[in-house]
Amino acid sequence: MDLRELSDAVEARSASYGRHFKIDRTPEWLMLKLNEEVGELTRAFLMRSGQSRDHGLGTDDVDELFGEEMADVFAHVLLLARQHGVDLEAEITKKWL
Repeated sequence: MDLRELSDAVEARSASYGRHFKIDRTPEWLMLKLNEEVGELTRAFLMRSGQSRDHGLGTDDVDELFGEEMADVFAHVLLLARQHGVDLEAEITKKWL
């Protein structure tokens, strides 16, 4: 699956989530949601690095949580880029490659 296909699939899932929970996925909501997910990733990172309580989770569970939260952040970056017409592949190529 390429980035465009992934973006399409993430959009479909997010739209379904929005309909189910009656959320208007405005640009402001997406930015706030991204920040929420970054906070959750930060929490998982701190747990994984031993700088926070593990909340009763084992090492494997914390590692899984870290990966899940990273996926959430990436998905919300895809959604935000899509909503604002940003071609992430082109921008990554231009800036990083």
